[in-house]
Amino acid sequence: MAKRTKKRIFEIDPYLEPFEGDLELRRDLYETKRRELLGSARSLKTVANGHKYFGFHRTRSGWVYREWAPAAERMYLTGDFNGWDVEACPMTRLPDGVFEVEIAGRNTLKPGDKVQAVVVHNGEYLRRIPLYATRVVQDPVTYLWCAEIEDTFAEFPWTDEGFKPEKVPFIYECHIGMSSEEGAIATYSYFRENVLPRIKELGYNTIQIMAIMEHPYYGSFGYQVSNFFAASSRYGTSRDLKELINAAHEMGIAVLLDVVHSHAVKNTNEGLNEFDGTVYQFFHAGGKGDHSAWGTKLFNYGKNEVLHFLLSNLKYWMETFHFDGFRFDGVTSMLYHDHGLGSAFTSYDMYFSMNTDIEAVTYLQLANELVHELNPNALTIAEDMSGMPGMCLPLKDYGLGFDYRLSMGVPDLWIKTLKESTDENWDIMKLWYELVGRRPEEKNIGYCESHDQALVGDKTIMFRLCDADMYWHMNKFDPSLVIDRGIALHKMIRLVTASLAGEGYLNFMGNEFGHPEWIDFPREGNGWNYHYCRRQWSLVDNKDLRFCELNEFDKAMVKLLKENDLMELKPINRWMHQDDKILIYSKGDYVFAFNFHPWKSFDGYFVPTGEEGEYSVVLSSDDGIFGGHSRVDTAVKYKAETTPADWKGFNCYLPNRTAIVFKKK
Repeated sequence: MAKRTKKRIFEIDPYLEPFEGDLELRRDLYETKRRELLGSARSLKTVANGHKYFGFHRTRSGWVYREWAPAAERMYLTGDFNGWDVEACPMTRLPDGVFEVEIAGRNTLKPGDKVQAVVVHNGEYLRRIPLYATRVVQDPVTYLWCAEIEDTFAEFPWTDEGFKPEKVPFIYECHIGMSSEEGAIATYSYFRENVLPRIKELGYNTIQIMAIMEHPYYGSFGYQVSNFFAASSRYGTSRDLKELINAAHEMGIAVLLDVVHSHAVKNTNEGLNEFDGTVYQFFHAGGKGDHSAWGTKLFNYGKNEVLHFLLSNLKYWMETFHFDGFRFDGVTSMLYHDHGLGSAFTSYDMYFSMNTDIEAVTYLQLANELVHELNPNALTIAEDMSGMPGMCLPLKDYGLGFDYRLSMGVPDLWIKTLKESTDENWDIMKLWYELVGRRPEEKNIGYCESHDQALVGDKTIMFRLCDADMYWHMNKFDPSLVIDRGIALHKMIRLVTASLAGEGYLNFMGNEFGHPEWIDFPREGNGWNYHYCRRQWSLVDNKDLRFCELNEFDKAMVKLLKENDLMELKPINRWMHQDDKILIYSKGDYVFAFNFHPWKSFDGYFVPTGEEGEYSVVLSSDDGIFGGHSRVDTAVKYKAETTPADWKGFNCYLPNRTAIVFKKK
């Protein structure tokens, strides 16, 4: 363990000094819990092995199945192998609420066999899915879920030894099931063959996959998990998922799992809830165990067995599937007893009050320690809208240990701006301060929209900009002022966000080309229709439509920011003008100039650079290939000189609704 440091967090943020006692308490609880879990072991990775003991495992003579069910009176295993005779295969009770059964004959349980656990609690026979089941399937006739035996001896031929994620993540957030244009659930194999090449071509170096952990309701977007060790069978087999990840690594693309440890589905037939007959096996009892807004169950992070289950889960996904890290969902909900609902977090007191769930803080610290112990190059990202101080600081500095947090306020900024302000009333100063404002020395993932803004009931940025005109006027041969405006602002919003709002960047699948429709999963309310739960790749592939212009700009933007290491450079504000709607800033040798004005173009506008030298255009959002009007002469060289007023810069033409990036020679 790293040497304990006391004052570093106060050097970074002096406003935390009044809360030194709270931070010391967090540190003490973390160290105490860590000692409890480790016992005589030396590291967390040596104890986070629940999946290697519990569940189904092949032996020399057959199989062994173990389960933790402390409140169970008896347990049985039933399934295809014994004709679903409930009591034909009794399990032996071991100490600490563990049950075990050894099944003779290596072919007694065969890959593809369906099984269930039977728990007897208060004399009642409860059918349950094994907690560590690695494959869970739904019967197409009865719609009941059960575990399916996998071939645990089949080794996968990995070819990704030595793979390391790139230092700065450009993340393509994606959902396997809706990745096809067909009105059906796509597969891991389809995604590997058809979508991964698109992501590679765009230049993204990381994919963040949603809805992998098995979930009974497809429309939950994967956020109501039932089976934590099972890769969703809707998309194919575990081997198919491994092939996808292996292929991504061969392309130089890291793979993050959207992990849901903030809550679990309340279902008893499919999930963890009341597995042994009690609600408190994994979750808090009473109202504390129920999420009022999500209708889900909440983990008891103070319970060592729960921590062991969740930590083992992280190790399982990293070791078995070679995931390169995690985006932790619902971190705000975990951190606060009221789950952050309705809280504005306007005061530091709110981070250290009785409302803070210290046990959840401890779990997140332990989780980050384990992930980085397993793979020092792994990435962890926190979905936290509260702005918890220290979220992305090292554990030794009293932080929670995440590598990045999502810049969750930025999409809200864009939604509010587009909904409430006309173009000529955009607040350029507020835009700057909102995009660059974040906690010192804590890295962010910037984004202007994710899957959240694409869901039915909301609108993507492109749809907000163009609405129904997208259906009729996206043809290149059908001029439209509405579409021109939408395409221009779509590019500018993305570039200013990517270059200012974080040290990494995220885009949701299809939004790079302005996907025209929302996401609406098949459900009773829409007749179980898949029409809005897909991605229309044919739109971007059709060179007669303007979607390809947005796609080309996204590719050029990512290339510029990634290949020139611009993400982690500190931006310097060179000029803001509210009436002109001009924003100019520099990052290293690059100068970014934005003219957000809806109709004013400026000839001979002075562009401050901060340094003398020769500058050339390396990116213009107004280029014809990006759907612009080609009003910027990219061949011109600009000489930045010192003015009589001691400003350094040059004069150039700044067309309206255009962003230009200049590079110093």
